[in-house]
Amino acid sequence: MTTTQQLKVNVSEAAPNTRRGGDIRVTLSPKTVGCTSGFGGTLHLAAGEHVTEHYHPYSEEFLHVVAGELEMTVDDRPIRLSPGDSLLVPINARHRLVNVGEQEAHVVFHLSPLAPRPELGHVDTEQPTAPHEPNPQVGGGQ
Repeated sequence: MTTTQQLKVNVSEAAPNTRRGGDIRVTLSPKTVGCTSGFGGTLHLAAGEHVTEHYHPYSEEFLHVVAGELEMTVDDRPIRLSPGDSLLVPINARHRLVNVGEQEAHVVFHLSPLAPRPELGHVDTEQPTAPHEPNPQVGGGQ
């Protein structure tokens, strides 16, 4: 392999985003490593904290719970999640994630395929917890 493209990103290098709640860090994206099929990263949620409801009109979301007890509501259907659980959120499904446990939760996520433009990737259906904070800049698209 003869490339100078960055392939590895440490979570400490990713800017935190708290727009929808929690600490979301996009580590692998078109902007960070030049990938073309999706983006992913980590989420930390304090006890009782939530990620506001939204949906992705172009992407499926894949979640894997590393630590904590969570409840994801997908199109008004509550789904309990524990460490080791993985969940698929289909394209266009409204979803909201709540830490229902007593410890911090840690989730790894990936979304694919990419939206045509980054600003089309998320549609908020609930007021973000930090509405003046910009969406994570994952890059890519036209």
